[in-house]
Amino acid sequence: MSLKLALEILGYGKCYHMFELFQHPEEIVYFEQAEKGEKVDWDKLFEGYKSAVDFPVIRYYKELMAKYPDAKLIHTTREVDSWYKSVSDTIFWASKPSFGRIFKMMVKVPFSSTLRKRLRILKYNGALLDKFYGKDLKNKEAVTKVFKDYNEDVLKSVPHERLLVFDVKSGWEPLCKFLNVAVPSVPFPRSNSTDEFLVNVSKIASAKKLDHV
Repeated sequence: MSLKLALEILGYGKCYHMFELFQHPEEIVYFEQAEKGEKVDWDKLFEGYKSAVDFPVIRYYKELMAKYPDAKLIHTTREVDSWYKSVSDTIFWASKPSFGRIFKMMVKVPFSSTLRKRLRILKYNGALLDKFYGKDLKNKEAVTKVFKDYNEDVLKSVPHERLLVFDVKSGWEPLCKFLNVAVPSVPFPRSNSTDEFLVNVSKIASAKKLDHV
């Protein structure tokens, strides 16, 4: 989310993020097609956008590299133990809801078309997390190995001149240098803390509009 906001501040227009998908759940069809290896009309999905970040877009970064050969890629990274704690407290927690959370959401489903559409996204996300990390998300060793292997794959697959390995703690300087734009006068955005994430998960389950969208 911090990178999304940073790119928007730098003048790259609206940035496509997972939150956009939850606001427009019918767009899940593009990612379902991509997962099946079918032809995807990426131009139509990204109409009105000049950048994209976050899951599920990053899962198809190789296809998008080929589709947009002049695009630059920003690979955000962080210390592995810190990443595992963060993802366990947020994305993994959201993808494996308790019976109580599922029950509360299902009670609302018959009365909300938005929530019914969002359920398709949640199902897609859950299936891909299982496929990507395995079904035991509490197996730290296995999950962090996937994390490390993915990082290595990105470094091998993306041409050096198109790639920035970026830690958001570094702020504006490396990002602006890579994109060849001036450093803005405003502070680098810091967003999507665990608390913010959990609030937005609650909104997703209540068919409410998300923050920062």
